[in-house]
Amino acid sequence: MPHPIVRFAPSPTGAIHIGNARTALLNFLHSKKHHGEFILRFDDTDAERSKEEYAQAIEVDLAWLGIVPDRVLRQSQRIALYESAAKKLRAAGRLYPCYETAEELERKRRRQQARGQPPVYDRAALALSAEDKARLEAEGRRPHWRFLLERRIVRWDDLIRGESHIDSASLSDPVLIREDGTFLYTLPSVVDDLDCKVTAIIRGEDHVTNTAVQIELFEALAGAGAAPGFGHHNLLSSVSGEGLSKRTGALSIGGLRDAGLESLAVAAAAVLIGSSLPLHPVVSLAELASILDFKQLSRTQTRFDPAELAALSARTLHGLGFEAVRDRLGAHEIVGYKAEPFWLAVRGNLSVFLDVVDWWRVVEGEIAPSAPEPGDQAFLKDAAAALPQEPFDEATWSVWINVLKERTGRKGRALFHPLRLALTGQENGPELAALLPLIGRFRASARLCGRVA
Repeated sequence: MPHPIVRFAPSPTGAIHIGNARTALLNFLHSKKHHGEFILRFDDTDAERSKEEYAQAIEVDLAWLGIVPDRVLRQSQRIALYESAAKKLRAAGRLYPCYETAEELERKRRRQQARGQPPVYDRAALALSAEDKARLEAEGRRPHWRFLLERRIVRWDDLIRGESHIDSASLSDPVLIREDGTFLYTLPSVVDDLDCKVTAIIRGEDHVTNTAVQIELFEALAGAGAAPGFGHHNLLSSVSGEGLSKRTGALSIGGLRDAGLESLAVAAAAVLIGSSLPLHPVVSLAELASILDFKQLSRTQTRFDPAELAALSARTLHGLGFEAVRDRLGAHEIVGYKAEPFWLAVRGNLSVFLDVVDWWRVVEGEIAPSAPEPGDQAFLKDAAAALPQEPFDEATWSVWINVLKERTGRKGRALFHPLRLALTGQENGPELAALLPLIGRFRASARLCGRVA
């Protein structure tokens, strides 16, 4: 296939959530799988609601997920392109002025619904004469501008849903320009897609209806066949079935990051949940791209369970090699010859990465002595006396345990639980055979004897 050019086009009006990340990742992975180009475009023509801090936060969130755009565009800096396109549409008779107020349009819709008619704009503005328009403008009215649909069956082969069609006669002529002269989403989006030579628009299925309008607009501006391909993926909802929204902040990428979840797990969940592919840890976005198949996406809305994501995040951590986390460990001063064996020892017991700080304290820091159960104090002193001499290695634990079994007759929980509590201060944790060489003889002996070490 030709190298794709795709885009992710958020409006910077809030924090992106896992559903937005799904769209971004499907586009990004598709472009990388086929050696294409990924464009981040901020649809920020709504000056009142668009905020620079949201745009910056979106770039941070995407970078955390591993998404690096090839280009970044802002619609607010491209207004001249949209004005030129609007001029062309006016000249072709496809963009016409309308003077109804929002209240008048609402009354029309209510009358249509009361009569059992679809609430489609009646094109009354097309009957206005030049004198009518002059009179309305003299009254202080300013027009909004609608795109004249051809009212035909618009067909496309959806990359995800297959053969699709919409009768544009069932739609109102869309407003492209507001009364104040600012542009709504539709025209800038099409103009930018044409200008950037976008080959595929991959987005949520809530935009399916927009496709008929946009295909007609592509063709009005650039001729038959000018429209790119379209693919509409299923949506994610909250675990209770509610839709996700940037305004509420539910399941925001920033919130998931702050909760300590692994970015690779968030990416894998965003792509694989709601598909026929099994949800499983991945080691890279390249691996995720290699298995991406639009035809395996479900056609139904999918509930997103944060507990499922948390479990996947932990499984992702458990499979990461030392090189993948070396710098992250270094940021917490977990360095030196112990760093790699430490990571391999503790990774299987981590829920979130920051748990390593607590386990590093067990290995290199001081822990308060635990209060042994009645009868265990003498056993722990015997255990301290029986500690082998250094150097410790992976066999030290079994040698020591065998000696303790023979001397005390203990086995099972009676043998292992007091040792774990004394050595780590924890009821559960990594294999002590791996931790003991890291703790070392001095700390182990002190802890067994009830001293802070």
